[in-house]
Amino acid sequence: MGKLQLIATAPMGLEAVVARELNELGYETTVENGRVLFSGDYIDICRCNLWLRTSDRVLVKMGQFPAKTFDELFEGVKAINWEDWIPENGEFPVEGRSHKSQLTSVPACQGIVKKAIVEKLKLSYHTEWFPENGPRYVVEVILLNDIALITLDTTGPALHKRGYRRQATEAPLKETMAAALIQLSRWNGHRPLYDPCCGSGTILIEAAMIAWNIAPGLRRSFPSEHWPEIPQRLWEEAREEAFDAVRDDYPLQLTGTDIDPVAIEIAEAAAKSAGLSGEITFKHMAAAKARPEGEYGCIITNPPYGERISNDKEVEKLTRQFGEMMLYLPTWSFFAISPYKEFEQYYGRKADKRRKLYNGRIECQYYQYLGPLPPRN
Repeated sequence: MGKLQLIATAPMGLEAVVARELNELGYETTVENGRVLFSGDYIDICRCNLWLRTSDRVLVKMGQFPAKTFDELFEGVKAINWEDWIPENGEFPVEGRSHKSQLTSVPACQGIVKKAIVEKLKLSYHTEWFPENGPRYVVEVILLNDIALITLDTTGPALHKRGYRRQATEAPLKETMAAALIQLSRWNGHRPLYDPCCGSGTILIEAAMIAWNIAPGLRRSFPSEHWPEIPQRLWEEAREEAFDAVRDDYPLQLTGTDIDPVAIEIAEAAAKSAGLSGEITFKHMAAAKARPEGEYGCIITNPPYGERISNDKEVEKLTRQFGEMMLYLPTWSFFAISPYKEFEQYYGRKADKRRKLYNGRIECQYYQYLGPLPPRN
């Protein structure tokens, strides 16, 4: 088998961040809406699932072809070499989406894809019945502008499910988005980092993992670990490389506060589960009373909105407090994600940079107030 065509899916607005991660891992990329394409081998499925911080999933691109009719969809799917991937006892559910295409019925398309795969596997395994009690291969058909994209999901539960968060506060920030906020900021592990609305502690935990080069997928499993096509030694090799890459030889300056004492308990439990107990300081405290310590630090925060706060007046009050706090921190930088268009007005000045992001389905701006960089040693 030649090089695999792989896809790292990306939340809207984060395609460039995912592409940069892949570039840093050594891959050449092509960026499309919602996805980043690259090529690799079986080992790259292992490595990317372990290392990607801001992508949702790693998919194998099985085929792409025009499909204006069910016959075209059936024949296109049947032409794919499914026997190279799915064993005789493999479980292969089919998921689907359709947008701006003549084939609008997603359940019907899923049924056609399933039937086509079964017919192809019948020819390969010379059987009429498949028990589907073996490894799991989730097939997805995406129809866009009458073009069908057929993929296999190597990831299973989305990559934001790192495995360290057992509980969550209301409307928690996904781990992938938290990692993106950090990567879009100026912060690095040698600078103080403070989150005055830390909630479940996700931003600070992700920051610690970035600073110490801890692969985010180390504490979880993936369905493709059980695929016979990918030798177990490749997963073992990828995990061993990831363990060897950890560099936890310097102290972190990470602090989080929250007005909700239950949130602090949840954050401390998550940090402990991530193996970072004692590395992050969590305190029960209102943001207005916070006075971060150190020079040239960064505040990165997801302040409350929607489910997490009762009214817009509270948002205005909190945002004004942020602006006032930063008057006493002349060497610090401030970063906040918020859907409120009046954020800059409440904060007291326009952001140096803004970037449109989607926190779930909520359109937000990532407001960036850039302080001076630390002097070079």
